[in-house]
Amino acid sequence: MLWNLGPGWLLMAVAVVAILSFIVALGLNATMGEDGFGATGNAVIITAGFFLAIIAANMLGYRLSDMRFATVTGMCGGFACLAALTFGKALASRL
Repeated sequence: MLWNLGPGWLLMAVAVVAILSFIVALGLNATMGEDGFGATGNAVIITAGFFLAIIAANMLGYRLSDMRFATVTGMCGGFACLAALTFGKALASRL
């Protein structure tokens, strides 16, 4: 799916996901406090996880031509990435 986008559309997709991730990250930063990575850090992690999940799904053979399925896959990947890194940070700070 990402391979078929032109450079302009890919840049626009990254920008839209980054903006929406930052809006969500502002709320998560207020909720998580010191356990998080700050609003910008959370947004970067969610954005990177979003696109890594889509790339991983493509490599595993899933066709993401349906935009709803691609969006859900990316959101699950972004929040799973944030949850894993937050868990690792919380575990490291308590040991």
